[in-house]
Amino acid sequence: MKKYFLSIIFMGVLSVSQAQVADSVKRHVVLQGASNFRDLGGYTTADGHHVKWGQIYRSADMSKLTDADLAVLKERKITYDVDLRGTQESAQAPDRINPGTDYILSPAGSDNMDWIKTITKLKGNQGDSVMNMYYGNTRFLAERYKIFFDKLLKLPNDNSLVFHCTAGKDRTGIGAALLLYSLGVPYDTIVDDYLASNYYRRADNVKMVNQMVKYAHIDEEVAKNMAGVKKEFLDTTFKAITSQYGSVDNFLKTQIGLDDQKIGLLKKKFLE
Repeated sequence: MKKYFLSIIFMGVLSVSQAQVADSVKRHVVLQGASNFRDLGGYTTADGHHVKWGQIYRSADMSKLTDADLAVLKERKITYDVDLRGTQESAQAPDRINPGTDYILSPAGSDNMDWIKTITKLKGNQGDSVMNMYYGNTRFLAERYKIFFDKLLKLPNDNSLVFHCTAGKDRTGIGAALLLYSLGVPYDTIVDDYLASNYYRRADNVKMVNQMVKYAHIDEEVAKNMAGVKKEFLDTTFKAITSQYGSVDNFLKTQIGLDDQKIGLLKKKFLE
């Protein structure tokens, strides 16, 4: 049981985010078997365009979708699924998806969780340092998210795509941030979308923190600090990318392969 909860440490969020999404009724896709499932549409870019509604979705674990949930995905034409979990995570809880869905696993960096063993020794705010270490690791970013962007570029105009990890907040949060950045969405808005996981997973993660404390014997303050998302975590990723590659734009171009033509195609496909 202890090993189980350590392996899903990233599943948690703790409290309601300050970044409330004004259009959450439209953005949030309420499902019985998945949380943090939401539309990335509606965000305004720096040049006045808007991300199209109903084409790109982000989510947490999708292994427990009900038949009714699958009907919702079918109605929304979600026929592409990019799974950012590791091979062990995905094998233990395979996605439940509609027949014919284009599914791909992008596990880079998600199978090496040895550092989690140190969490039980942490106290108080030390959880933040571990999260910052995770968010500052650029080693697997290109390999993990190139698959994601490649699928977006190939997505038929009348189809939709969902991408997810286990909690839909860390790996998915970084992926959403890079996508919105590539579309020209201002960083403040990107942060708001990222922090919204604290709102959409608030109920699930009160339970999760309690379980981490009870079964994995993690310090309660550490569990709370690690369960949520904070602006400084995403800042750490963007700063690390800029430090290593000169800019986020250069990272997207040289590591993800998004040259001017592909950036233009992304904007044509997903902006209005």
